Amino acid sequence: MQVFTCILLGFLVVCAVSVSLSKNLLNSILIYMSYSLIMSIIWILLESPDLAITEAAVGAGITSVLFFLTLKKIHAMMNNEEEEGEEKDE
Repeated sequence: MQVFTCILLGFLVVCAVSVSLSKNLLNSILIYMSYSLIMSIIWILLESPDLAITEAAVGAGITSVLFFLTLKKIHAMMNNEEEEGEEKDE
C-alpha cells in the first residue's frame, strides 16, 4: 500500500508541473481534473471519506465545469471580435 501511495504522490507532482508548463488551456483543465481525482483517492487512503467526496465533487466536478464554460466564453468572444474585424475590412 505504501508503494501505491508513493506512485499517487508522484502523479500529483507530475500533474502540478505539467499544468504549469502547458500552453493549451484545455489540456490544463484536463490535467487539473486528474489532479483533483488523484487527490480524492489519496484522501480515501488517508481514511477521510468526507474530504474525498468534497474534493471529487468540487475539484473535479464543479470547478472543471466552470473552467470549461469560461474557456467556451473566451473563445466565443474571440470569434466575435474576429468576425467584426472581417466586416470592417469589407
